[in-house]
Amino acid sequence: MEELIRIAEEHGIDIEDLIIIAIRNRSNDPSESIRLRIELAEKFITEAKERLNASDVMQASEKAYKAAEEIIKALAEKLNTKEYQLAIREGRWYTYYLSSVASIYDWSRRGWSSAYLLHVWGFHENRLDSNSVREYIKDVEEMIIKAKEELLK
Repeated sequence: MEELIRIAEEHGIDIEDLIIIAIRNRSNDPSESIRLRIELAEKFITEAKERLNASDVMQASEKAYKAAEEIIKALAEKLNTKEYQLAIREGRWYTYYLSSVASIYDWSRRGWSSAYLLHVWGFHENRLDSNSVREYIKDVEEMIIKAKEELLK
């Protein structure tokens, strides 16, 4: 099973996303997948803070990005955006889909902008210090709080 997951991830397949979509397709509760995405975002942001406390700025940045990604996917699903429809049809989320959805609200745009900055400059380029990462993570945390208020109504 681990080998299967590794190969899928090498091909850009998001296993968590596939599972959430499968659950959504079989659930009688249309909000279940949104709730699952928010829970996953909370798990990722907790891991981001743990990695930051362990001085692992790169992984803290990536975990915060993953948290924001799940929130934007939940927002897209809740609003049934054209980007959501395209992602479902194509079987993957492109960054420009996520960025487009993030622009819908101020809270989502701010959280996504910070998360994307973490993804590029904290994870890929490894150019951010721990204090900067901590501040950007706060924006992602605020996005999660706002998403819970707005998307779980």
